[in-house]
Amino acid sequence: MADPRFDILGIGNAIVDVLARTDDAFLDKHGMRKGAMTLIDATDAERIYAAMPPAQEASGGSAANTCAVAAMLGARVAYLGKIADDQLGRVFAHDIRAGGVAFDAAPLQNGAPTARCLILVTPDGQRTMNTFLGACVALGEQDVDAALVADAAVTYLEGYLFDPPAAQAAFRKAAAAARGAGRKVALSLSDPFCVNRHRAAFRALVRDDVDILFANEAEIAALYEAEFDAAAEAARADVAIAALTRSEAGSVIVAGAETAVVPAAPTAVVDTTGAGDAYAAGFLAAWARGEALAACGALGSRAAAVTIARMGARPDPAALA
Repeated sequence: MADPRFDILGIGNAIVDVLARTDDAFLDKHGMRKGAMTLIDATDAERIYAAMPPAQEASGGSAANTCAVAAMLGARVAYLGKIADDQLGRVFAHDIRAGGVAFDAAPLQNGAPTARCLILVTPDGQRTMNTFLGACVALGEQDVDAALVADAAVTYLEGYLFDPPAAQAAFRKAAAAARGAGRKVALSLSDPFCVNRHRAAFRALVRDDVDILFANEAEIAALYEAEFDAAAEAARADVAIAALTRSEAGSVIVAGAETAVVPAAPTAVVDTTGAGDAYAAGFLAAWARGEALAACGALGSRAAAVTIARMGARPDPAALA
């Protein structure tokens, strides 16, 4: 088997993030559940955007963030996501390419606009996300390049993308292409909201197609409808590697008979946006270099710590050097 051209291929929602600092009163006024991700329509996107305090905008999306951070860490990375042929789509494409990530997906013509995520960050660093998926829902199996999947050591799938049926078909095609080429498949569960909506389908995907599973404590508990310890053991039986994060308690990595408990890296929390994305980036970048599980978790923890020490979903590259 030929060596892959890429260490990681990310597949996910191509989104432009709009971040603003606010308070709990703003969340209460607009009926938002603190710390959650909620899917919204175009009308709500306009209403919330108009009410938000001054904000900063940057290309984002969970898997795109992981790809960008992994590239900062020296991994060879490609990304697949659906944007529209509009200004936000061009901003997204420029930003991710400028970060060293290969991105060649054709933009959607005459369809929904490029997606955006309206992120409210409260003083305790918690982020509450309101996501308008826009062009993202058009991504389907026709967009999955099997040759590109075969050219990546691991294809990393974003759980947030799993909602539309077309995206589920894209995931299955990508997983089949990876298996056929002798490559690996990784999945982030992304949010308990996603898991609860599609638990049976996620369970089947994890059991049948996933080699490396990323989840936080709430997500893995939702997947297996069990407390953390029991859920971790269930994951151990289903996948080769499960990297399970527990916020300030660090992470637990289970793989066959091996268990690695990795402490969280010390940091001052400014904004938790992108913490899980950065952890996956660090883990996969180290995994691609053949490092031990504990070392993979340690780099994931460090990447997450650097990311949450400032506003936004991506760290300062200099802080990762």
